[in-house]
Amino acid sequence: MNARTMRHAVTRTAVLTATAGLLTAGLFAGPASATEPAAGPSGTKAACAYYNGTALTVYGQRGDRVRQVQCLLANRRYLPWGDVTGYFGPKTRAAVKKFQSRHHLTADGKVGKKTWRALYA
Repeated sequence: MNARTMRHAVTRTAVLTATAGLLTAGLFAGPASATEPAAGPSGTKAACAYYNGTALTVYGQRGDRVRQVQCLLANRRYLPWGDVTGYFGPKTRAAVKKFQSRHHLTADGKVGKKTWRALYA
C-alpha cells in the first residue's frame, strides 16, 4: 500500500468513525417525555443538526431553523418525515400547535424560546 492510498484509508476511516459517533449520539436517545410517542419501532431518533438556537421561527419561513423544528417534531412523531422540507407551512404550524398544546405552552404555532426549549428537552 503506498502512502497516498494509506492516507485515503485513514481519512475515510476517521470520517466514518466520526459520523457513526454523531449518529449514535442522536439515534439512541429515548423519547423526550413519557407523554410523547416513541420515535419508531426500535425507539431510535434521527440526529437533528440543522440549527442550534432559539430564534423566533414562524409560518412562511424557510431554511435550517425550520428544518430543525421539523426534525425535532418528526422525531417525536408530530410530523411525518416526508414533511421535513425546510418550509414552515400549514402542516408544520399544525404540528407545532399540537406539540405546544401537549406541553402546556401557548398554542400559537410560533416557535419561540419556550417552544425551542421544550423541543430540545
